[in-house]
Amino acid sequence: MSDYIFPPAEQPSVAVRGSSARYAVSRIFCVGRNYAAHAREMGSDPDREPPFYFSKPACALVPSGATVAYPPATKNYHYEMELVVALGAPVFKVTPEVARAAVWGYAAGLDMTRRDLQTEAKANGRPWDTAKGFDQSAIITELVRASETGPMGAGAITLAVNGVEKQRGDLADMIWNVAEIVANLSQLYHLHPGDLIYTGTPDGVGPVLPGDVITGEIAGLPNISLTIAARD
Repeated sequence: MSDYIFPPAEQPSVAVRGSSARYAVSRIFCVGRNYAAHAREMGSDPDREPPFYFSKPACALVPSGATVAYPPATKNYHYEMELVVALGAPVFKVTPEVARAAVWGYAAGLDMTRRDLQTEAKANGRPWDTAKGFDQSAIITELVRASETGPMGAGAITLAVNGVEKQRGDLADMIWNVAEIVANLSQLYHLHPGDLIYTGTPDGVGPVLPGDVITGEIAGLPNISLTIAARD
């Protein structure tokens, strides 16, 4: 006999390379403007101030290789290729050294964005929720354990649309590295296993249309792909 009025939603989770067990996800944090060139292309003048964050619901996760509908309420649907961090230990108000040890694994991810809604929200001083936290907006590959990848402090990160390269950067270009991001975020939240962090995107973001195929690579991680279907 259930104690719920309606059946609870399925637990969001991510596949793990080499394992049948899955990583249960509770929260998705995203870092804004963590590559200087991308910050400039979005109209900002980057410097080393503390990073800022926005979030996506865990139910927005979609596995790499999927086909998703072009989302409603936008005419400017963008890709953003990102390194994703998965935490494996609780941390709160920690140093970068402690934060580094709390990283359980990494994945490649796409932070899909309704750019026109984001632009409107920025202009009016409003939150980015409708631009960033919509259905099927967080694409992710299998997770790879940090013990297999190392610290992921450098390495190529690229994205192509229909085979044409659009983004190319290096993880070393991040303004705030993984340990610094986790340490800073831990000043704001009690972080736990199940928390994912999308760490920002290089420059070259742009729109996609129905029929387009996005592919991306980060050195040492599974390749990511996404096909855009007709408008939802």
